[in-house]
Amino acid sequence: MIVVENLTKEFKSFKKYPGFKGTVKGLFTREVVGKKAVDDISFRIGEGEIVGYIGSNGAGKSTTIKMMTGILVPTSGRCVVNGIIPYEKRMENAQQIGAVFGQRTQLWWDLPLTETFSILKEIYNVSDKDFKNRMDFLDQVLNLSEFINNTVRTLSLGQRMRADLGAALLHNPKVLYLDEPTIGLDVVVKENIRLAIKEINKEYKTTVVLTTHDLGDIEELCNRIIIIDAGKKVYDGGLKNIRDTHGYMRIIDIDVKNADQIKDIDFNARFNLLTEDLKVNINGNSISVNFNRNRISASEIASLVMENATVRDMSIKDTDINQIVKKIYKNGVN
Repeated sequence: MIVVENLTKEFKSFKKYPGFKGTVKGLFTREVVGKKAVDDISFRIGEGEIVGYIGSNGAGKSTTIKMMTGILVPTSGRCVVNGIIPYEKRMENAQQIGAVFGQRTQLWWDLPLTETFSILKEIYNVSDKDFKNRMDFLDQVLNLSEFINNTVRTLSLGQRMRADLGAALLHNPKVLYLDEPTIGLDVVVKENIRLAIKEINKEYKTTVVLTTHDLGDIEELCNRIIIIDAGKKVYDGGLKNIRDTHGYMRIIDIDVKNADQIKDIDFNARFNLLTEDLKVNINGNSISVNFNRNRISASEIASLVMENATVRDMSIKDTDINQIVKKIYKNGVN
């Protein structure tokens, strides 16, 4: 479906010198400097996949997406989307892709939403029958009928995002690019958007490329993520694999009736573990243990606590995916 091979994009600009002397020097010296926003990236995405494409600000995510949508031409390498090179056949490519950008809208601001969809129907040459079927489905998953007759400028942020998603899917695209689709939305609306994306993917096998800083979106929607940093791909694989490799630390929180006897136990000596693999914090009757699940199990820790105190409540948490990604940005992937 999507093939990216050795994709590189370099932007060139004139070097700027500091201070007043630098400004004067710049009038007479035009030194060209290059910066690789995307540096020799390769990956393949199959039909029907939902892939998270993530990275810090300035990592090269948006530049990659712009080359995949045909907006930018790569400096070298190639990109093929459903058999089409996007930047060579922009019109054909536009017919098979949809895009939602959280900070921008493709809707006509002063028109009722229903007229916007009618205009898009003509732009994409959607037949009357397909238009009706598509609108029925989109209303079912996005509840567009609640505000379909309202002008776009009167819509709330959540309504506008649902409308933008509907507009991007009106022509039943093969590939859907989502850039921060849930940014600024409350929890309920976020969940509705995620459910809609899942349903659309299931119904039409739409390939989805999701760029977001909200890792809740990634965990909820994606089985595979591609991480890019400083223009280079640093990870491409499943969430489970990245958790196993980089998210091996877990936290078990135990609430006991009386922690006095627990305070005298040296957990590290008992399990023969260093503090980097097992760290215990006791606050009142609350015990929090941060542990390496590859070295010790939660049941071993819980058993030791229950031997010495009455347990009232217990919970186990995995390492947050956000912390895992930060670790990868800092250290890379081995």
